[in-house]
Amino acid sequence: MQLYNNLSAHEQAALIDQAGIKRLTLSFYKYHNLSNPESFRNHLYAHWRALHVLGRIFVASEGINAQLSVPAPQFHNFKQTLDDITFLKGLRLNIAVEQFDKSFLKLKIKVRSKILADGLDDKTFDPTDVGTHLKAEAFNQIIADPDTVLVDMRNHYETEIGHFENALTPDVDTFRDSLKIIEKDIEPHKTNKNIVMYCTGGIRCEKASAYFKHKGFKKLFQLEGGIIEYARQVKVLNLENKFKGKNFVFDQRMAERISKEIISTCHQCGKPSDTHVNCANEACHLLFIQCSTCGEAMDHCCTSTCKEINAKPLEEQKELRRGTKSEHKIFKKGRFKEKIQ
Repeated sequence: MQLYNNLSAHEQAALIDQAGIKRLTLSFYKYHNLSNPESFRNHLYAHWRALHVLGRIFVASEGINAQLSVPAPQFHNFKQTLDDITFLKGLRLNIAVEQFDKSFLKLKIKVRSKILADGLDDKTFDPTDVGTHLKAEAFNQIIADPDTVLVDMRNHYETEIGHFENALTPDVDTFRDSLKIIEKDIEPHKTNKNIVMYCTGGIRCEKASAYFKHKGFKKLFQLEGGIIEYARQVKVLNLENKFKGKNFVFDQRMAERISKEIISTCHQCGKPSDTHVNCANEACHLLFIQCSTCGEAMDHCCTSTCKEINAKPLEEQKELRRGTKSEHKIFKKGRFKEKIQ
């Protein structure tokens, strides 16, 4: 039985084109104590590969975190594979606001130590003992209360292109960076104010609320289903949309538009733009915001140096990269803006 992907992204993209079938992009998570994550991972792979599911899924002893796409005609069969698993039965799925058939190009199900890297080594707190979940209408009401502190649990490059009005947006690269920083910021309101958190789909708030509850915070709330579910409820219920800009997503789409406002600027010319790109120079691959005009002028590169390298023959580029190690600065654009020229 095949339990690992054997197609390249290019080959899988060609198959999607040939199939001509619409796909649904969705996400879900669930904290649950798994005794054998490896066996659970293999069970999922066998069933989902048969349905042509693609995506990035993390499994750990604490549960599952999944972002994936499924052929639309197979959605009910896919849902059945979840309902056949006791702790996933009836689970809410976050359907993407904007659909793209090639949002994922491989099926990757990885066993990790945690489904969400938090940097914590505290075995005494229970990630399932969380704060109060809020639907969109209740969320809008509570964030209008002056006794509420609204906290964005996402990273700086996510909040730069979109966030809720008056939210705290910590200048962090990763979730593991955010917990201690946010705890310090909200410490003065530990017992007297509502601490309301939100993130993309809910998983970061789920763990954060459990952690802050463990640390003694009293009035903890989180946006149920995150920005994705909020956008759906706002549309269905005709509610006022308090989110401005785009919602960053970790797939080929990069982001989905939640409101018409553009709240960020091109990192190269300063004009309004909220389009993230990765530098075309594979040795760099820096994530940054670039407008279409600068994209054309810079050949989709972040600097003139990268533009020169990207213009070289492919074999010469490969030779230049040989022996160099990635510095993992792809998402650190906020710390390397001096590089953007």
